[in-house]
Amino acid sequence: MAVTYMTEDGLRKLKEELVQLESVERPNISKQIAEARDKGDLSENAEYDAAKEAQGMLESKISQLKGLIATARVIDESAIGTDEVQIMNKVTIKNLASNKTMTYTLVSESEADLKSGKIAVSTPIAQGLMGKKVGDKVDIKVPSGTMHFEIIEISI
Repeated sequence: MAVTYMTEDGLRKLKEELVQLESVERPNISKQIAEARDKGDLSENAEYDAAKEAQGMLESKISQLKGLIATARVIDESAIGTDEVQIMNKVTIKNLASNKTMTYTLVSESEADLKSGKIAVSTPIAQGLMGKKVGDKVDIKVPSGTMHFEIIEISI
């Protein structure tokens, strides 16, 4: 299994979600299954089928979270530099075609949230920026074609 790099905050959120799923959601679904079972004939019981399906999806999510937590490596944020783009950097780039400026923080897949400007290091844009320096011009292939950016600033 591949190592997943994340912040201490990101790991804490995953652990909190796991506790919620195991201590609240799992007992709720077990209760729903028991109630549906008490209603009789399981072969024609839609509530039972729905509860069993929800249980399967919940167990899958719990398993996925446990896997992420098991392979997580917390990034020492004090050791992050700004000479070149790396995970946990906040990068301001200018789209050379539109002259629009955007700022993204490069994070692990589990912490990505485009609405708050956090993109996963595995995305084409993040991959194209990794290792580059302020002033570098980069051409990044995205599904819609090639985009041309200039790196304006790298910060933490």
